[in-house]
Amino acid sequence: MPKITSLLEDRKGPFHTFEFFPPRTEAGLVNLLDRIQRLASAPLPSPLAVSVTWGAGGSTADKSLELAEHITKLGLEVILHLTCTNMPKEKVDQALEKCKSLGIRNILALRGDAPRSEEYSTDPNPQPDYFQHADDLVRYIRKNYENYFSIGVAGYPTPHPDSESFESDLEYLKVKCDAGADFIVTQLFYDVQGFLDWVKVCREKGITQPIIPGIMPIQNFSSFRRLVNLTKCPVPESISSDLLPISSDDSSVKKYGAELATKMVKQILESGLVPGIHFCTLNLEKSVRTILENLNWTATPTVKLEKSPLVRHNRLIEDDQPITNGAIAINGHSTSNHNNQISELSISPSEASQLAQWGLQHHSLPPVPKKAAIQGAPSNSGQGQEDSWDEYPNGRFTDVRSPAYGEIDGWGSGLKITAAQALKEWGTPTTLSELSEFFTSYLKSSPQTPTTPFCDLPLSPESLTILPYLLELNSAKMNCWTVGSQPAVDAINSEDAIHGWGPRGGYVFQKSFVEFFVKPEEVRKLKEKVEKRGGGKISFYAGNKKGDFKTNTEEDTVNAVTWGVFPGQEIVQSTIIETESFLAWKEEAFDIWTEWSLLYPRHSPARKLLEGIASEWWLVSLIHHDYKDKEALWRFLLEE
Repeated sequence: MPKITSLLEDRKGPFHTFEFFPPRTEAGLVNLLDRIQRLASAPLPSPLAVSVTWGAGGSTADKSLELAEHITKLGLEVILHLTCTNMPKEKVDQALEKCKSLGIRNILALRGDAPRSEEYSTDPNPQPDYFQHADDLVRYIRKNYENYFSIGVAGYPTPHPDSESFESDLEYLKVKCDAGADFIVTQLFYDVQGFLDWVKVCREKGITQPIIPGIMPIQNFSSFRRLVNLTKCPVPESISSDLLPISSDDSSVKKYGAELATKMVKQILESGLVPGIHFCTLNLEKSVRTILENLNWTATPTVKLEKSPLVRHNRLIEDDQPITNGAIAINGHSTSNHNNQISELSISPSEASQLAQWGLQHHSLPPVPKKAAIQGAPSNSGQGQEDSWDEYPNGRFTDVRSPAYGEIDGWGSGLKITAAQALKEWGTPTTLSELSEFFTSYLKSSPQTPTTPFCDLPLSPESLTILPYLLELNSAKMNCWTVGSQPAVDAINSEDAIHGWGPRGGYVFQKSFVEFFVKPEEVRKLKEKVEKRGGGKISFYAGNKKGDFKTNTEEDTVNAVTWGVFPGQEIVQSTIIETESFLAWKEEAFDIWTEWSLLYPRHSPARKLLEGIASEWWLVSLIHHDYKDKEALWRFLLEE
């Protein structure tokens, strides 16, 4: 496979690359590969390359390499992200050798989390990190592989949180480039003029490597707000004011995000300062497809892509459209090539409604629907087959078959703030009562506790409606530390300031649920209470880090806990909870306890306390299905 540097030399016009992360489930991987193939196929232009992310400390090493291998088999060039700190040097060597065996010749060299000192190591016999910074990794690759790999590094139009100043951040970028980097991929930004000014300063500093700006289309308001909070990325006031009136309507936000990204790309490329664009997709398809179409970037295929052999799942909900001249009209357009491409992706609202109702009535995932073959399409065209669908919402409460399942903002799992900030806001808990005080302080919106390891934003207005119940659960008397909850809602207007979501003119519904950590002995009591007093209206899930699992639900049961009825769409399920999603989240939740413990020295009381909770306690999820009784779940939990 060629290197990025060679591809850039041969390129005569603007290019784009895509970024994907390893899905958390097998079904998500199946759908992602199909999604990548569509985004790389005519009438869309093929990407110059596809990048695959790598979790800090090598946390996603196996899945990242698996995804990279699958993408190479599709016939696309791969850029593998590779972090180097807080993991054995051997893991870096294994990844580089695996890349070489697969013919992958492009590496994005990253530091990852700041290296831990011996005192804070997870290893009882720690060895000093071989790598301390990204430039160490760049030099290592150059020394051991010479020019086999094309090496990229990260650039920060807004200085990295660990940087002392704008100037020191630029100096460090120069160090990485002088160490042997061939190209730069930037962190996301929304201030285009600020980015262009930064590029000019880079050139004045003697940084000559191609700079590829990272563009992340806004997918929904909550994820955008979280990401801006995490990266400290400045947002022009015009964008904030545009988003505020549509913040509860995911489809409007997504449309705005695609339009904004299109304008950004045009302005950036018109400057002539950069050769192409790097799209951070969050494993979603519709926004980047829309952007490419808005830019009129079309092409005949330059490479023959191999088809993924894996079975495809699910499809995108599109507008109902009439059949015109033997082709399906999508959004008022009926050119056959465009229709053939989109029709594979789509499902009508009426079909989506039927599937949603199936889920509500049968408490299970509906069978993957078959779409009738398109009139006039060749039998081997692939049209009419089932396809992937999801676009919004995404995150840990959606279908586990989604490539974006479990990912809200592209930041990955683990702690969302710096160690220094975490220690300042979370203190040093050494007893169970201190942990209860910490969680209740957050619930009370104390300025001293603006975040927790499980939530990096203030308590939502919706959670405030059930605050007395949450405070009682988190009290030192009960020690049930909540990490997720919602109130019951019965036919609230979709424009409601607290509970509303989705398009205007609809109605939303919610079942109450709550998730919390408890001592092992409490799990048995809770399960018995559900069986004796739940009246068949409560679903119960519980698991621990060791892999033990308890539930009162049947296999493959799916609980729709939030849904909406909208004009032209009828039923839309936005939140579901079922076994596979609970187990995936459970693993991440206990990893967060472990990551929290690593803020404190080995053998310290705080470290021992948090490690003990991670290894011994259970995560419990309770759903009450009577959404018309707003107090039902809380009466069940809190009354003796």
